[in-house]
Amino acid sequence: MEDIFSKIGTGLTLSQKIERKIEEAIRQKKLLPGSKLPTEKELCAQFAVSRTALREALRRLSARGLIDIRKGSGMYITELKIEDAINSLHLYYDLNFNSNLILQIIEARRLFEPEIARLAAQNRSEDDIKKLQKNMTELEKCNPDNTQLEVDLINRFHMTLAKSTGNPIIIISLEPVYSLLPRLRNLIYGNIEGEKDYTMKYQSELLKALKDKDSERAYQVSILLLERNMEIYNKYLKIS
Repeated sequence: MEDIFSKIGTGLTLSQKIERKIEEAIRQKKLLPGSKLPTEKELCAQFAVSRTALREALRRLSARGLIDIRKGSGMYITELKIEDAINSLHLYYDLNFNSNLILQIIEARRLFEPEIARLAAQNRSEDDIKKLQKNMTELEKCNPDNTQLEVDLINRFHMTLAKSTGNPIIIISLEPVYSLLPRLRNLIYGNIEGEKDYTMKYQSELLKALKDKDSERAYQVSILLLERNMEIYNKYLKIS
């Protein structure tokens, strides 16, 4: 492993240089997930740096989730999972949830979801259709006083639709966005009569388009749903 790291000299940002060198080795797959890093003593010798600078770099790498420091065992390259990326976005959106973020979410969904619906119509499986149908049945039977369950079911419909595309990048990108939809829809259902019926009408049409593998119809129905979202935002949630 000595050929991975080289001396990097000195400077005020020495720990940052060490951090970047190790991160670069991870990105270039010179250090693979699960592999063990050299000891602190060995790294200090390879970088020709003090232990203080090295430990600061390792602390930041650990805080960012790139390495796992195990007491009594050593330091390992973290095996990053899809959930890790999603959880980071969850935190960001939760901390920044306001009317501006709601608008940005609606705008992003208007850009992506019609194409997602189109792709889902092309790639969906019979199992996907069964899950979406079950979701619609549960939503229809849901007690109207149980608003939380209603919004959870609608959120689940959109997540299942995204998964129906078969593209994991779509799921990584939109799952944190969909996690915020129950909060948004609670605002909507709390103020607007008949919004659930409207949502069910177009979700049913979207499901039919997926069953028929009618990608163009799925695209158009998705647009109608999202235009309604923007209309509701402008009428009830927009802050002048």
